[in-house]
Amino acid sequence: MDRYAVAGNPVEHSKSPDIHARFAAQTGQALTYERLLVPLDRFETTLRAFAASGAKGCNVTVPFKFEACRAAHRVSERARLAQAANVLCFEPQGGWFADNTDGSGLVADLRHNAGVDLAGRDLLLIGAGGAAAGVLAPLIDLRPRRVVVANRTLHKAQALVQTHAAWAAERDVTLQASGLEDCGSGYALVLNATASSLQGGGVPVAGRVLGPGALAYDMMYGPAAAGFLEWAAEHGASGRDGLGMLVEQAADAFALWRGVRPETTEVLAALRRGEV
Repeated sequence: MDRYAVAGNPVEHSKSPDIHARFAAQTGQALTYERLLVPLDRFETTLRAFAASGAKGCNVTVPFKFEACRAAHRVSERARLAQAANVLCFEPQGGWFADNTDGSGLVADLRHNAGVDLAGRDLLLIGAGGAAAGVLAPLIDLRPRRVVVANRTLHKAQALVQTHAAWAAERDVTLQASGLEDCGSGYALVLNATASSLQGGGVPVAGRVLGPGALAYDMMYGPAAAGFLEWAAEHGASGRDGLGMLVEQAADAFALWRGVRPETTEVLAALRRGEV
């Protein structure tokens, strides 16, 4: 059977193998999907060995999304803009095609699963790594009034804003960079795209960032996101973890590999019920 994996470090927590097993059963596709723990200094070597074993592709998670994009021979427009990839297709001639479905997965979860309309609103994106890079352009496409990218290292936020400046200007969206301590207040959406939850760290911004009726969204899920969701509740905001985003981006990756996009509603519901 065709072989796929999720590649990252850490990776043992990933629900992706269970999700793709359900997608395969639903669509009648014959494939296997596993977890691939990649040494921090051996991403390309490890992935080349995996591809050489006959594998067809993989998802890429933290902290390798920038490396995945750089290592690819062909890159989609959305991965090129993000300079980060979460999906690789191993081509028969030996090259890699890189794409990024993080943003489309996030938008699908926000719009269709959570029923959130962000047009004309203010958004705070916390983080400037591969996860943040992958979702920034799709967030801008929602036509918010303003997007602020806040990061502990300011110059990384500024670099991410610079690569997306023209994209934002074309859509009449104000795009700004800031540090974590001076990122403003009163946002309609606060999106945590850092690894702070996965690493057991605290919420990296103050509660004032949450506006009335705000949605606080952590791209992590399960126990890793619990602290962020508790913080949101303490400050009167709605909290949502990244489980829906995980399922939606996986469906987009599955469609790229297999040519059919599975239905996500029941898979997400099963995850919420703890059945996956």
